[in-house]
Amino acid sequence: MAADDEVRGTTDETRGDEIRGTAQGTAPVPLSVLDLVTVGAGRTATDALRTSVKIASLAESRGFHRYWVAEHHSMPGVASSSPAVILAHLAAHTDRIRLGSGGVMLPNHAPLVIAEQFGTLEALAPGRVDLGLGRAPGTDGATAAALRRTERLNEGADDFPEQLAELTRFLDDDFPSGHPYARIHAVPGPIQSTSPGGVQSPHRPPIWLLGSSGFSARLAGMLGLPFAFAHHFSAQNTVPALDLYRESFRPSAVLDAPYALIGVSALATDDEKEARRQVLAAALNMVRLRTGRPGLVPTPEEAEAYEFSPMEREFITSWNANVIHGTVDEVRTGLDDLQKRTGADELMLTSHAHNADLRLRSYELIADAYELTATQEA
Repeated sequence: MAADDEVRGTTDETRGDEIRGTAQGTAPVPLSVLDLVTVGAGRTATDALRTSVKIASLAESRGFHRYWVAEHHSMPGVASSSPAVILAHLAAHTDRIRLGSGGVMLPNHAPLVIAEQFGTLEALAPGRVDLGLGRAPGTDGATAAALRRTERLNEGADDFPEQLAELTRFLDDDFPSGHPYARIHAVPGPIQSTSPGGVQSPHRPPIWLLGSSGFSARLAGMLGLPFAFAHHFSAQNTVPALDLYRESFRPSAVLDAPYALIGVSALATDDEKEARRQVLAAALNMVRLRTGRPGLVPTPEEAEAYEFSPMEREFITSWNANVIHGTVDEVRTGLDDLQKRTGADELMLTSHAHNADLRLRSYELIADAYELTATQEA
């Protein structure tokens, strides 16, 4: 990426504060929430979205730093196909917690559309919106082709740096004179401040790059952007990717030092046995997804009755080895150990359970364990 295509427009001295969180209570680093808006068997998408509002409200009241929603498509058990719509709803039910995408899959969308969506979110919730971007489709190849209206799926991933540069220019409204898009403006956005009588918010959603391999880690480092790694489904790559990010990092107007969070699958329960039951059900859901049979998150009873093949059993063992679950003491120890091992600047927790009340309870238990207390600052 050429130097003049790098991320600009972020010289506001508060930008770093919008990215870096502050550890609350006895937590070693800021704790946040990643929501996949999971739909369990016997439940509806409406039920799942209502649970998301409850979790976001709990997260805000207990001092979690941010709440992100991930983009997925064509998965019956995941109702987060439209992060911007969900975030607008959550913005209406919260006051302080940062809200963002974890992430929007940039190749699935025109950069101008994303700039308009997140400009609108910024107008709805000034100073507390994050724009996390990924380059994977968040679905299978056929669905990606339907989203992108093309069969050339590699093209979107390969063009990611150029798409990122275009999106950034729309957010900052600074295409150079003579550029084909110089007279096109993302609204809400900076153009409103230069119009007669215009006043514009000083905030612009900070861009994060997301990844599960080295590509986005290196790019985030080169551009001096914050980086979020999907440890919850690519644990073997976590330390190498974070090392690559830190080694590649170049100070920018956005950050003067690396800042990396990792997504962590964690479920704390009052009963250790119940944690194992819920995690097994979530793992069965993943088995079905990986074998082309996506569905609703099964009940623990269905998972216990399921006859796993030897290969599926091996996958379950490997998958659950990276899910921190059990009593709250076990979960706290696991989170502390993971943070020390990776040096992550922030832990973003995602809970997978068929039972919505158990997901809520898990975040409550973790907040209690770390003595989290929300500040009252807007």
